[in-house]
Amino acid sequence: MRRLLRRLAIAVGILALLGSVGLIGGYLWISSTLPSITKLTEYDPKVPLRVYTADGQLAGEFGSERRLPLPPESIPQQLKQAFIAAEDASFFNHYGIDIRGIIRAIIADIQAGAFVQGASTITQQVARTFLLTRDRTIIRKLREMLLAFRIERNLNKQEILHLYLNQIYLGNGAYGVEAAAQRYYGKSATQLTLAEMAMLAGLPKAPAHYNPVRNPEQARERRNYV
Repeated sequence: MRRLLRRLAIAVGILALLGSVGLIGGYLWISSTLPSITKLTEYDPKVPLRVYTADGQLAGEFGSERRLPLPPESIPQQLKQAFIAAEDASFFNHYGIDIRGIIRAIIADIQAGAFVQGASTITQQVARTFLLTRDRTIIRKLREMLLAFRIERNLNKQEILHLYLNQIYLGNGAYGVEAAAQRYYGKSATQLTLAEMAMLAGLPKAPAHYNPVRNPEQARERRNYV
């Protein structure tokens, strides 16, 4: 029995060692494939070409992405809080990923037998939006998580949130909160009511499904949740 236990302990030790080597090797390989985050630290958003009349009136816009970046101080605090409440309630308390959120999502997916709940933090969404594709693969998810850690080491929370709010896709060709506010409500993000802020904050989960123009009932339910 002692000999058997000794052999079993040796076997477990070898498997643990091989597993550790595999994890380290996988980490180093994925890390070597990560893109630079310079695109975030030197943010230069793509904006549409605008044509004005002689008296300064906007005559037209040309470009596939409607984006009107706002400086941090121009984004209303309640609008920031609405997006945090909807997308990442523990944003100011984690270091890029939300372990509890991941566990909740795994349990929900297992119970449903399908992918029904995500666990991406705002930092992970920034990594995916700026630097990665939207492929639903394990490798892409691992790269996203590692990039989130790297982003958190190089940018503070307010900088990350500012990038997110100016870049996130909110449906109808609108990227960022200012473009979305003008697209859906015909006014600046600084003029939105609390209900309108909550409506916009509900869009990132599924911009087409929660579009307030096409699906007002679903959009209203999502807004009320936010």
